Amino acid sequence: MADLQVEFAGIKLDNPVMPAAGPPVKDAKAAKRAQNGGAGAIVTKTISTTAAKVPRPNMARIKGGFLNTELWSELTPEHWLEEEYPKIRELDLPVIAGIGYTKDQIRELAKKVEKYADALELSTHYLGDNSTPMEESIKAAKDEVDIPVFVKLSPGIDIPLFAKAAEEAGADGIVLINSFGPTLDIDPQTGKPLMGSDNGFGWLSGEAIFPLALRAVYQASSNVDIPVIGVGGIDSGLRAAKMFMAGASAVQVCTEAIVNGPSVYKKINEELNKFLDENGYESVNDIKGLTAQVVKEEANFNTIVPTVIEENCTTCGLCITSCVYDAISYNESRDYIVIDPDKCAGCGLCITRCNFGALKLE
Repeated sequence: MADLQVEFAGIKLDNPVMPAAGPPVKDAKAAKRAQNGGAGAIVTKTISTTAAKVPRPNMARIKGGFLNTELWSELTPEHWLEEEYPKIRELDLPVIAGIGYTKDQIRELAKKVEKYADALELSTHYLGDNSTPMEESIKAAKDEVDIPVFVKLSPGIDIPLFAKAAEEAGADGIVLINSFGPTLDIDPQTGKPLMGSDNGFGWLSGEAIFPLALRAVYQASSNVDIPVIGVGGIDSGLRAAKMFMAGASAVQVCTEAIVNGPSVYKKINEELNKFLDENGYESVNDIKGLTAQVVKEEANFNTIVPTVIEENCTTCGLCITSCVYDAISYNESRDYIVIDPDKCAGCGLCITRCNFGALKLE
């Protein structure tokens, strides 16, 4: 059985899967459910100096993803300090407390929250091209506390630039990505947006943003020496493994925990463990940063024709249907498919369409 223990910024976790700041950790009861569901640490829902006023409806499941207009906690900071944080602190798990958003708000909250947390996670939200507000927020928190300070970054920014700026400002770690947007979806029966915001816009999370999150984690971890925590579309052990390969030190889960409940943390850990065992890895740390070790910093323009593993082929026909080059067909006995090397463009789509491991690139 592989070792799932991780350590980053001096914080030790028995497993690397945590909730992300959001509805699954909206209060102490929810945090307890996350613990029972197998989370390796608790990341609390972000608070600010006032309670959030959240538009309704504010969450929707859509094909391939999830929309939300969630903000920070609807509970006041006073309530968190008096009721929620003390109970969460008793759970005997590392606690990363989410706070935001401006430097002044963070300065006001950081010291008050410190005694309940092992680290702070700063949410500075949707920063455009200017990293200065993020840097000022990090410095404000570092001036106030002696525990590690992580900063959560949004997609759509220059990841290497912001990651490096965060490191130079004193951040002890980076969390990325936040949800992507703004985005829009509409109820076809009424024409109304699914979200209750003033313009109907929301933010996209879940499965759809995983490749975006994976790229961001890879870029950040390639440009800084501080830990990177991956979040965005992680719903399986395989996706958690990919995050580690991209350079993550741990992962956070939000949408999957909303949709399928807190048992997803245990599920992801079990699947991650199975993946490591089946591939001969002794520890989750064995795959950390693997992609940077094998990637070639140059494009490949040579056509590589996939190899057909005949005994695995079920002749389901998915590869044939989606081959726009008409390069794949059944052989005469229809026991397996064949690929015409003169027609094949080496696009690779058929490999990702196959569910049975019947195609691979040598």
